[in-house]
Amino acid sequence: MDQKKLIKTFDTIASGNFKTDAELLKYVLEQIVSKEQFNLNGGRLWKLDTSAAAYKLVFQTGNLTKIPENYMLSISENPILEKISKERTILADETDTTLLAKGIFRYSASGVGKKVNVNGKKYYEYLLAVNSDQIGEELRDTLNAVATVLTSKLRERYLTAIRKNLIKDIDKAKELQKSILPDHQYNFHFYEIFGVTIPAEIVAGDFYDYLKIGEDEERLGIVVGDAASKGLAAAAEAMYISGAVRMASTFQVKISPMMFRLNQLVNKIFSDDKFVSLFYCELSIDKKGLCLYSNAGHNPPLFYKKSANSFFTLDSTGPLLGPAPNSKYETDSINFDKNDILVIYTDGVTESANNKYEFYGESRLSDIIKKNANLTSRDIAYAILDDVTKFSTGESKYQDDKTIVVIKRND
Repeated sequence: MDQKKLIKTFDTIASGNFKTDAELLKYVLEQIVSKEQFNLNGGRLWKLDTSAAAYKLVFQTGNLTKIPENYMLSISENPILEKISKERTILADETDTTLLAKGIFRYSASGVGKKVNVNGKKYYEYLLAVNSDQIGEELRDTLNAVATVLTSKLRERYLTAIRKNLIKDIDKAKELQKSILPDHQYNFHFYEIFGVTIPAEIVAGDFYDYLKIGEDEERLGIVVGDAASKGLAAAAEAMYISGAVRMASTFQVKISPMMFRLNQLVNKIFSDDKFVSLFYCELSIDKKGLCLYSNAGHNPPLFYKKSANSFFTLDSTGPLLGPAPNSKYETDSINFDKNDILVIYTDGVTESANNKYEFYGESRLSDIIKKNANLTSRDIAYAILDDVTKFSTGESKYQDDKTIVVIKRND
């Protein structure tokens, strides 16, 4: 028999829409037994039961007297089963008394699916067994080819199921991350604030938040953070830290002690190779525009003084969160005058690279802020993102999450 033609035939048969693996294997087994060219009397599908260390009969077809449902073949009592795990397909004389009584004297059996560990040895998840009055090498070759096709199909189905579950989990993670991020736009007394996060992958390790502080909400905390890892792990870390900062803000803890405790928390909870950069500031209703801040190893935000047409950087007041549990964090301050702008960002902005491996950098960021200083905080944020995107369009593979929060005083 033409092996390639046979493989194509059963590949087509096995490509149908089957709800379960067992349903697929049952259908294929019926097709094999029913084909006159194979001259078979019957066939059986066995599934490995790891808890019982045995193969359980799950389906039978053909003209033979039926075997009792859920009949078991013990692995320890049938050494031939271990041989199948090594050779995939065997020809053998039947030795089981119950099967002999049903008229099964000689058979061919083939392993299908993944191999599973039972008592330190590997066994196929399924067995396809057929019997005939004329069993020979040609039938073994045929069954071996069919088993190869079916194993491939089961693997495809397994990977497809994993992908579907992964997509569902990722979608849930995306929705969860969206649910904890605040609205982009926020107005607080003299200030208009706009924040945005653009993930490099499906979910981001960056985060930002707006935190109302005090019974009269006379202060507003603004936090921007960047978890060092990537993908789902980074997103989980970001959500954890964001939640911790939000909880700390409800206790109205002063900034330096809050940063100290956050650092101890990150050091305790996360593994040694994890860290977080974080910038936190508080606006108030103070007419002099007082803004207190602390910077834990984060990219220095750019503060644009409109009246002087100049920039100041809000440099680190303490190290990254995580590596050293007893690090100290100082609090510093700036004063907003009318039309002053503070841009807080993550390294995905300034370290976006073009196809020459050049970084976007702080200089370009300063230029785009100054150029758009008369616009709203929202328009400034999107002008930055648009400029970064145009700069980094090309073959550069290095991209990171991008977060921008723009604070502008209007009065």
